[in-house]
Amino acid sequence: MTEAPQSAPRLRLGTRNSPLAMAQAVETRARLCAAHGWAEDAIELVPVLASGDKVLDRPLAEIGGKALWTKELDQWLGEGRIDLAVHSAKDVETIRPEAFHFAAFLPRADRRDSLVGAVSIAAIAQGAVVGTSAPRRASQLLNLRPDCKVVTFRGNVATRLAKLQAGEADVTFLAAAGLERLGQSAVGHPLGQNEWIPAAAQGVIAIECRADDAATTALLAAIDDAPTRAELEAERALLAELGGTCHSPVAVLCETAGRKLSMRAALFSPDGAERIEGTATFAPGDHAPVKALAADLLTRATPGIAPHFRGAQ
Repeated sequence: MTEAPQSAPRLRLGTRNSPLAMAQAVETRARLCAAHGWAEDAIELVPVLASGDKVLDRPLAEIGGKALWTKELDQWLGEGRIDLAVHSAKDVETIRPEAFHFAAFLPRADRRDSLVGAVSIAAIAQGAVVGTSAPRRASQLLNLRPDCKVVTFRGNVATRLAKLQAGEADVTFLAAAGLERLGQSAVGHPLGQNEWIPAAAQGVIAIECRADDAATTALLAAIDDAPTRAELEAERALLAELGGTCHSPVAVLCETAGRKLSMRAALFSPDGAERIEGTATFAPGDHAPVKALAADLLTRATPGIAPHFRGAQ
């Protein structure tokens, strides 16, 4: 008589229902099941329609900011309808409810932005219309190419590519990691990090659970990537110190260099005319140099930049 297999804990994993979010949930499930030797059906994927996916004709900053990506998942997690939630880390607001915590960050994928419609910033046609709803992308583009015109461009990857195909813009930006997860890397041209600084937390899948759920927290610890966590916590510490919001044009690049972390950050005015930068090198978990970098940037913030960062007020 064959012994019945041991039943694995059944976890309900909440996710936005966009194709990219579902791909991230599938990756999370695969890593968690592999780590614990579970069958795939040990984890149920629970799609949730996020507010940010419902309103696509206005910039995110005008209709509630990054919380529109997390509000429904937070509610379901708080009510116990799901056990954990998966997020694109760059879409999670800096200040989170104390009831939840990040129990795992998956290994960071490509953190670069990809340009769709041109092979480089220099190759964008003179006076081109560039579609993006991200203040960082818009201001950084205008800083390098003030001749371009920026128009609001929202929606999932397929929606934005369709808008580009329809001629609503000549060029747009997409996260290289998102394109890779969807098997569409070929449509974009990744931008070199010396020229173009990505968003804080870009390329990282974050998994949250209830802070008082010790059992789920312990299960997720098996897939937490320590180097990614160190980078993410530093980047989020910088954003918190700057007082940045979804309106704030800020770009951050934090990379592991041996036993140290190296951070480069830039703040912009929305029109791209003003730009300040700074760097810091520090040990993982030591955020004092990160706070010092934020203080230095805020001290040097120009009149066009300062109003967009609460730390400067």
